[in-house]
Amino acid sequence: MKQLIFKLASAPRLIKQGFLVLLDLIVFPVLLWLCYAIRQFDLSVEVVPGLDHGAFLVSIIGVICLAICGIYRFIVRTFNEFFMVKLALAMLLMIGTLYALAYFSPAFIPMSIPFMFGFMMFGWVWFSRAIIRFVIKGALQSGLGRKRIAIYGAGYAGQQIAAALFRSDEHLPVFFIDDKANLQGHIVGGLCVYSIQKALELLKKYHIEEILIAIPSANRVRKSEIIKQLEPARLKITELPGLTKLVDGDIKIADIREVDIIDLLGRDPVPPIDHLLTKNIHNKVVMVTGAGGSIGSELCRQIIKNQPLRLVIYELTEFALYSIDKELRLATQCEIIPILGTVLDQQKLERVIEQYAVQTVYHAAAYKHVPLVECNPIAGLKNNAIGTANSLNAAIKKAVETFVLISTDKAVRPTNVMGASKRMAELYCQAMAEEQTQTQISIVRFGNVLGSSGSVVPLFKQQIAKGGPITVTHPEVTRYFMTIPEASQLVIQAGALGTGGDVFLLDMGEPVRIQDLARQMVSLSGLTVREQDTTEGDIEIRYSGLRPGEKLYEELLIDHDNTQITEHSRILRSFEKHYTFSELLPVFERINNMTAIQTDIDWALGQLEYYVDGYKRSGLVSVN
Repeated sequence: MKQLIFKLASAPRLIKQGFLVLLDLIVFPVLLWLCYAIRQFDLSVEVVPGLDHGAFLVSIIGVICLAICGIYRFIVRTFNEFFMVKLALAMLLMIGTLYALAYFSPAFIPMSIPFMFGFMMFGWVWFSRAIIRFVIKGALQSGLGRKRIAIYGAGYAGQQIAAALFRSDEHLPVFFIDDKANLQGHIVGGLCVYSIQKALELLKKYHIEEILIAIPSANRVRKSEIIKQLEPARLKITELPGLTKLVDGDIKIADIREVDIIDLLGRDPVPPIDHLLTKNIHNKVVMVTGAGGSIGSELCRQIIKNQPLRLVIYELTEFALYSIDKELRLATQCEIIPILGTVLDQQKLERVIEQYAVQTVYHAAAYKHVPLVECNPIAGLKNNAIGTANSLNAAIKKAVETFVLISTDKAVRPTNVMGASKRMAELYCQAMAEEQTQTQISIVRFGNVLGSSGSVVPLFKQQIAKGGPITVTHPEVTRYFMTIPEASQLVIQAGALGTGGDVFLLDMGEPVRIQDLARQMVSLSGLTVREQDTTEGDIEIRYSGLRPGEKLYEELLIDHDNTQITEHSRILRSFEKHYTFSELLPVFERINNMTAIQTDIDWALGQLEYYVDGYKRSGLVSVN
């Protein structure tokens, strides 16, 4: 019997509809006979006298009325309030049709019969669908091997995904969770709705394996609150995508995904200011150095949305250049010009800028991996500081309108060569801004971006998938985080705010403790952290110690007092100590001619200590 129910439940929609039509055609004559029998108190009464095959004809009319009102579209799993309204309309239509039949045909249909049959038809359709739904639901719920899911959000999206899950062979929605008091304790879409407190008590009882957040309209702040509320459950948490799918009415099981880690930050992006996005891009020739990197590639994606005349993508790594070039060509009709080259080749930069009449340069090329640069200090200095100087020199020489340096929070009182090299790049830009007025120079400084190469998030995901341990350098280490698209948009807008030599800071929100981020990722996976000196829990967090040059916390400001708000709420302008171009030029010229020998390294590190506030060489710097 159960196999038959499974076959019927998984049958094509047309077959299910045909089954319901056949069932109604069988039952309606019985209901019509019952109406006549009750009216005349006679079980042998003739049904619809005066009309041949009257009972069958009335049954056909009843099915047609139900079909017109769309009753057969509902099948049984979407049995809801809307269905009841449609059924009521079908009943009224049937009553009216029977009165018309009595008036325009010889059939004997007493005045009470249409009302009696209409209400019986209503009761039958409602009762039969409810019974079928109950039987199917009971059979499916008893099936083994289906993942039992609680759905947070009993709204339209929640009901849609619940209906889709009921039809699947792998998932079984058990109940809804919702914070709306008017829904709690009621049945919505065939499932009970509980408060978060009650649901947490019932999770073990109902053997729930996963919680699905079905609130596509929720912002990051709200999602973060929900996730924190669900943490005691220690279950895997997934979510539905944004509002687009909801609007399209196309919510499917395949849309279920892991919770975006950015939601844990609890901070919503500020909508961009359109004129700042387009100022340096629209109908202009734009060039991005380091275009194949995490930030560079996203900058390219944001740039093409603002319709440049052409986009020159400059990248050292062949595969990275190939990848972003291929992606951009599929996304835009704008002319894309891929250039393989290094920022250490100033002559090539000049030729490219001149040949394609570049007007705006976003300089994103840099080495950013702290321990690697610490082991290769001269290479890091040349790429980050000299590469910036070469790019800026070429831009000024060829009359580029705007030059934007992508910097980092690690440039503020750095403890590592990478951060110090980026601060030297900033100083060169500031000095050059005072030296000339032809090219507008801006510096944009921000923290870590989620999903970038070397980011902790993909590393933690890999470690969790392997069963741990998760490696964290220090229990108290904190970092600022932002999404790559948000950072790229803010970079573009900050560049448009510049007047010359400006240092812009992106508001990164509150810093996040890396340990807390790791714990939340474990929790979202439905696992628990195994604390030190215990055997309980699934994933161990192991502290490996700070890496060479690594700080416990990062800063965005050198001087907290000299800051200014801008047109954009997430962008601040900083006024910081800098040096003259004539003082810096000999330093940069000598670094450019250096090799990785100890005397060169000692001299270079000494210059960093002199010019970069807060920097002190560590004993971990090596010659490679």
